[in-house]
Amino acid sequence: MSYYTSIYRKWATGQIIIFAHKTDKGDSFIGFGIIGTTREFADLSEEEKRLCEQHGWKTAIDLTFMKKFSKPLPVKETFLAETLRRGKFLHGLALDDSQIRELLSQAGE
Repeated sequence: MSYYTSIYRKWATGQIIIFAHKTDKGDSFIGFGIIGTTREFADLSEEEKRLCEQHGWKTAIDLTFMKKFSKPLPVKETFLAETLRRGKFLHGLALDDSQIRELLSQAGE
């Protein structure tokens, strides 16, 4: 499974990505994935390059593992509620290991 992004960051093998989406309870965390490898635009297939150009993506992140939470975890029920980050402002938010562990624990993972 590949995830395409426009965020420039030093992605690392084994790093966890948390996925968020709007749900009936508002912005919610819906799952997570573990990075296997990353590929820059120049290393993508022609089909992937066309897709990335259409959406403004720059990097493909190949996930070794991906899991959807059994139920969405609303952002407003997490430590991020105080930051007032919502919608597109959650995209690319850097979290430290303890924050990721807390979200996964709260989601029951």
